[in-house]
Amino acid sequence: MEVEQRLREHAERLTPSERRIAETILAGPQVVAFGTVADLASAAGAGTATVVRFAVKLGYEGYSELQASIRRDLTGQLRPAAERIRDEPATGGAALLTRHLAAEISNIQRTLEGVEPATLSAVVALLADTVRPVLVLSGVASRGVAMQFVGDLEQLRPACRLLDGNPIDIVRTLALVGAEATIVVLDLRRYECWLIDAQREARANGAGVVAITDSVLSPLARAADHSFVVEAASAGPFDSHVGTLALLDLLVADVSTALRSSATERLDRLEAAWQRAEALTDD
Repeated sequence: MEVEQRLREHAERLTPSERRIAETILAGPQVVAFGTVADLASAAGAGTATVVRFAVKLGYEGYSELQASIRRDLTGQLRPAAERIRDEPATGGAALLTRHLAAEISNIQRTLEGVEPATLSAVVALLADTVRPVLVLSGVASRGVAMQFVGDLEQLRPACRLLDGNPIDIVRTLALVGAEATIVVLDLRRYECWLIDAQREARANGAGVVAITDSVLSPLARAADHSFVVEAASAGPFDSHVGTLALLDLLVADVSTALRSSATERLDRLEAAWQRAEALTDD
């Protein structure tokens, strides 16, 4: 979201009152999108003049422009593919290729530029802790990149799996691993309700939770110990997962560095097994 990016840029210069306003916006953007300046002031425990100054500090002309920005972002987030496809340009071919290239380059660049080094280090430490099992929960749309992530990570360390099945199986697994597990949750806007419930269950059991989602306003990000925001813009009706895949590749690369000795041994064993089975060919 645009306001989210501006908050990041101005975070160090916000007063305590302005920080409360920022936290209120991140926790419930609907307060701004559909409320008055007095509503936001009341929710944040600040004065209306402080809210207006806050909007100006972020680079908006006033509260109305801040409100319009959040409304645009919320509208874009909540629109399903069935609506988006109606607004896509009618041109395909070379014009579509150009739009697609620009969107995917931007997705990768903005996703990776948004990674905070401290968050990256903390998450890699969790993923590289081979005593802790890693369970990945994913919405249907991101399941492909989640499976790729699990497959790569499993080659570097033991006890990695994609957690799916019916709610009884999921709750049972989360209850049994308890605080010993690291849970990685992936989903984009129009979040799947079961995923939010499973994340809540994992937190209740004391597990460490990492969220990979499209906004710090996401219910997954707000309920996680650590979170990454991915860009998912697309030239078509469906969200792109290219930025997500780039982030997951980064995590795997960093884990491989942290576990270089043991990971090298595992990869050697795998390579020897594939050769014995004649499972792969370069011809």
